[in-house]
This record gives sequence, structure tokens and C-alpha cells, in this order.
Amino acid sequence: MFKNIAPKRFLFSILVITSFIGITLANLNQADSLFANLQKEISDNLGWLIILAANAILIFVIFLAFSKHKNVILGGADARPEFSNINWIAMLFSAGLGIGLLFYGVAEPILHLSSDVIHPVDAEFADRANLAMNFTYLHWGFHGWSIYAVVGLCFAYFTFNKNKPFRISSFFSGSLTDRVWGRVSLDVIAIIATIFGIATSLGLGANQINSGLGYMGVLDESFSSTVGIIIFITILGLISVVLGLKTGIKRLSQINMILCSLFLLFIFFAGPSAYILDGIIQNIGSYLQKILILSSSTQGYADSAWQNSWTLFYYSWWFAWSPFVGLFIARISYGRSIQEFLLGVVLVPSILVFIWMGVFGNAALNQEFLEPGSLSTAINNDITISLFVFLEQFPYAPVLMGLSILIILTFFVTSSDSGALVTSMLTAANNESAQEEPPMTLRVIWALSLGVIAIVLLAGGGLSALQTSVIVTGAPFAILIFFACKNLLNNLNEQSNSLD
Repeated sequence: MFKNIAPKRFLFSILVITSFIGITLANLNQADSLFANLQKEISDNLGWLIILAANAILIFVIFLAFSKHKNVILGGADARPEFSNINWIAMLFSAGLGIGLLFYGVAEPILHLSSDVIHPVDAEFADRANLAMNFTYLHWGFHGWSIYAVVGLCFAYFTFNKNKPFRISSFFSGSLTDRVWGRVSLDVIAIIATIFGIATSLGLGANQINSGLGYMGVLDESFSSTVGIIIFITILGLISVVLGLKTGIKRLSQINMILCSLFLLFIFFAGPSAYILDGIIQNIGSYLQKILILSSSTQGYADSAWQNSWTLFYYSWWFAWSPFVGLFIARISYGRSIQEFLLGVVLVPSILVFIWMGVFGNAALNQEFLEPGSLSTAINNDITISLFVFLEQFPYAPVLMGLSILIILTFFVTSSDSGALVTSMLTAANNESAQEEPPMTLRVIWALSLGVIAIVLLAGGGLSALQTSVIVTGAPFAILIFFACKNLLNNLNEQSNSLD
């Protein structure tokens, strides 16, 4: 049953995770304070590095997409894509964004609007609203998807073109990876980042479902209810991951895209459509104009608490999720050129994000403009109910709330099953083919583990514990990506020189 499992990677990962669970459960009263202090220390001392890394990766992706290597096919010259463009984009969208879109789509613009940290004291509503959307686009746009793209490209190139296993250690060469424990350590960092990154998303989603059902009067809000929701979704994710990539995850991603499209269209047409369109055009233009200033701000001359809670958290979240999403993107991108891969992974999802955030964010801003405090008061008190307070203003509000919970569920399941699949691939034995499914035993173990980790993190400090887990695992991976980019470029240059 365990013959296809890489024992060192698997056991070392389990040891680290169970140690974390044990320490947290044994010190629940101190865990919240510990997580908060740890998050602050990492953000204060390594924030500059995370900001620098995100910008450097975006520049690297732009360079590579238009370099002499742009026509290199992932899998070799004769390779052909395994999935259609529509299915490819659907799986990118579902796995890469997950629950965060619904959790922050309304809340983030309103929270930025009402923040006194990023606005001049005498700023007009229009300026505050535009800057709020600029930061929202910064946190969800090109930088994050570039992180996913470069990690995904490393997985795809070294696996499909260099015949190496789906491992982070496959990105590197030299004395470190010549040693078994050096390779294992690199891979375990990626596994831990994947596990805690996905667990964060699952915890956010469970909180939002619980709050939504409580807001609708369907279920009492409590920790036990949240645990029950996580268990229920973990079981659904387990079923999906057992069905496999082409049956479970692919179909769920298609359903997810259809439901999201219907939801988006209703909000657009039932809301202030002209206001939304005006806002989206202005927001995108302003974001592109200010991207250098926004993306390089470290709040070096001010209190960095806002920066730590928002930009650094988001960038760390993208880094923490990058092994998971990167490997998943690589797995579904066989047969695509480097240029097609990079532009597809960065531009298409970013545009979808700009549209989604533009519709929900501007509709929420319009509501706040017409009725000051109608959203901001509720959201500042409890961010998890932001979407439901927003939907209350629309016709058929109960139906929309039900649809939103259904979409959160599908995002929840696609994140869970994709994460279990990816983690299984990272801990499978080296003889596992890139085109085959990883062992069923591994998929089941990791699907269950994701639910357990999410529950423990919530028990140990709620959202602060979840945010800290992301920053703690994302920061070291940001450093690894620098060296991965260098090795990728070296290998591409060697390949190019050998063909000349």
C-alpha cells in the first residue's frame, strides 16, 4: 500500500505537521499571542525582502515571455496540450484563487476605503474609492499570478523537458541537492507551505460559510459549527480527489466557473451597471499608472501595521500557495509553449480578477457612497459577513446568499482536492510518471490532513493564526524562488546553445 510513497519526504512532513498540531493544542491559550508576535517579527524584518521578491519575479516573467526561449514547448517539440483552453482556464481560476475572491471581493475595497492609514485626512470619496480599488488590484493582480507562473514553469520545464520528478528539489542543482537530506529539506518546505496555505483558505471559507448561514438564520455561529463545515467539505474533497483530475477536479472547476459567471452577471445587471463600468475602466487605468509606486511601497517611514496585514500578507499568501498552484498548473499545462504558459497564467486570471473585483468592489463602493456606514460598519465589526450584508440590498437576496454559499463550497472542494493531489505528487516516489495519478493512499491521507490542519489553526487563534501560518511558510519560499529562477534560465540557455 505504501510502495509508491517517498518515505523520507512523507515522514518528515508528517513529523513537522504533527509537531505543530501538538504544540498548538497543548498551548491554546498562548497560541494566539505567539502567532501574532511571530507574524509581526517576520513582517517587520523581512517585509522588504517579500516586496522585492514579488517585483523581481514579475520582471523576470515579462522578460522570459518575450525572450528567445518563448517558443520552447513544455514536454518537447511534439507535445500537444492535454486540456482545452476553456478547461485549462477554468482549472487555473478555481485552484489559483479559491475562496479568497468571495471572502475579500466586497470586504477589501470597503476596508481600504474606510482606512485612514493609506489616505490623506482630507481625501474626497472618489479619490479614496479609486485608491481602494488600486490596492485591491495590486493584491490580486499581476504580482501574485507571476509568482504562480514562475513556480509552475519550473515544475513543468524540469519535469516534462528534463524528465525529473515533480519536486521543488528538481529546480536546483549543486552540492545541496546532491545530498538526500538537502533534497528532502527543500521538498518539505514546499509541502509545508502548500499544506498551511491551503488550510488558510479552508479556514477562511469555513468561517464565511458559518457566518453566512448564521446571518441567514440557518445555523448558529460557533466554533463547533465551523469544525462541522470543515469536516463536511473535507469529505467532499476526499471524494473528488479519489475520482481524480479528469473526473473530479475538472468537472468541479467547470461547475465553479459556470456558477461564478451567473453570480457575476446578476450583480452587474442588477447593480449600478454604468457606475461599475466607469469604475473598472478608471481603476485599471489608474492601477497601471501607479503600479510602480504601489508595488514598491514598504511604508518605511510610517507604522507598518497596515502593510503587514495587507500587502505582505497577500504576497506571502501567493508565495505559500505557489508550490501547490504552481505544480497543479504545471500538471495541466503539458504541451504549451513558455510564452503561452506565462501569458495565459498571468494575464487571463488577472483580467478575470479585475472584472470580478471591479464588479463587486465598485457595486459595494456605490452602496457605501449612497448610504455611508451601511457596509463599512458591519465589515469592520465582522469581515466574514461582508458578502451577505452586501447581497441584502439586491432583489432575491436569499437566493443570492444561497448561491454564494454554494460557490464557496465548490471553491472549498476544488482547493481541498487540488491541494491533496499536489501534496500527494510531492510525496510520491520518484518512479511516479508526470502523467499518472499519485497513489490513492497519499491522496486520502493529505485530503484528511488539510481539514485537520485548518481546524487546529482556527482553534489556536482564528484568523490571526491562519495569517501567521501563511507568512511563516511564504517568506522562506520567496528566497527559494530566486535561486529557482536563476537555475531555470541557466538550463534554458544551455538548451538554446546546444541547438545553435
